[in-house]
Amino acid sequence: GQIGPIYRKGRLPNFSVFDEARYFKPGQEPLVVEVQKVRVALSICFDLWHLPWLVQRLEPVGDFHLLLNISASPFDVGKMARRERAMAKAATRFHCGVGYCNLVGGQDELVFDGRSMVADSKGKVVARAKAFKEDLLITDIEVHGDRVTVIPEKDPAPACTAKLDEVYQALVLGTRDYFRKNGFKKGLLGVSGGIDSAVTAAIAVAAIGRENVISVTMPSHFNSPETIADARILAENLGIELHTLPISQVLKQHNHELARVDGWNDQGLAYENLQARIRGTLLMSLSNQFGALVLTTGNKSETSVGYSTLYGDTAGGFAVIKDVPKTMVYELAHYINEQAGHEVIPTDTIVRPPSAELRADQKDSDSLPDYAVLDQIIAGYVEQDKSAADLIARGLPEDEVRRVIRLIDLNEYKRRQSPPGVRITAKAFGKDRRLPITNHYRQK
Repeated sequence: GQIGPIYRKGRLPNFSVFDEARYFKPGQEPLVVEVQKVRVALSICFDLWHLPWLVQRLEPVGDFHLLLNISASPFDVGKMARRERAMAKAATRFHCGVGYCNLVGGQDELVFDGRSMVADSKGKVVARAKAFKEDLLITDIEVHGDRVTVIPEKDPAPACTAKLDEVYQALVLGTRDYFRKNGFKKGLLGVSGGIDSAVTAAIAVAAIGRENVISVTMPSHFNSPETIADARILAENLGIELHTLPISQVLKQHNHELARVDGWNDQGLAYENLQARIRGTLLMSLSNQFGALVLTTGNKSETSVGYSTLYGDTAGGFAVIKDVPKTMVYELAHYINEQAGHEVIPTDTIVRPPSAELRADQKDSDSLPDYAVLDQIIAGYVEQDKSAADLIARGLPEDEVRRVIRLIDLNEYKRRQSPPGVRITAKAFGKDRRLPITNHYRQK
């Protein structure tokens, strides 16, 4: 029961979501412990990722049989392959087995995907724990003088699952743990008959159970009978509670009062946003009454360019798909239906052109580029740090590139006032990308 030798992390990441150098001092000493004649070198998370530093760190301790690394390495698409490369480099350089133990669970915007693993001295991963689930991984080793042999598992977990499977599991785990760890039981969201709210509702059901999800549809005279019907069908398919609160009369009363102010225009953007803010008020009132956490339904494409209403559809406590591009939202809808083996999200919802339905005959394409183009620009500019010139050189339309980049820069103020949500990409809005709100620099 006594505490043995203590190892302190040597490399402190200070980029992306990490701020460790702000709060901690790096450890200066390596540590090797002997367990039943097996010499085990210790490392923590980022220590493993920079091999020249690790070689220098461990040089004074001599040979060892195993290198253990305990990690809290957050998930993003493609992260697993990068981890395996780091392990393989260390294993082959030190001619030893490597054991990698990773955290599993959600914390705020981050999801830790587990998937602990063991590699042999040639860098081959021979044992893996489950993804996105707690698991106990036991591996046998044989000692041969100054070397060990790691006995491979007969049936190791797969190296990497399909991208959509990973993303879906990350969204479910991140949402579930945000509820559980912050003391929330019930979730509440508006369902419009659109794709974003449908996918969000399905993830919420998987995360916290259908009995804990309350859906509210709030149609106005701009909502089509088809989308109203799809909201109802979605709730029935998911088996969740649905409340219908029409807003046309409330909107009419608000408009009547606002008409007292000279210059009020009931045909403009302010009138459109008023509808979103009425819906936000209704959801927050129900949240207050029933103690349910409001889930917002905006995706990364819309969040990037500010295609949202402050204190309207951005009002809530957790943004489940805030880091999911719109094109991937559609992929997730198909994935959810395929995994269920039946139609959960109505086909009409998937195939219908997306619309905020805040004015007659409105479509997203009236205000935004095609999502396939928009998402490429966002990925290049935000996630890959590419310039406008870089993106134009890829063949993307120059006018759209410059327009989208301008919108991304201008809408930092909206993102600062939006709720947290699950991070699935290598660079999400939030701690990953810290830019000032007051910023008049524009790329040429």
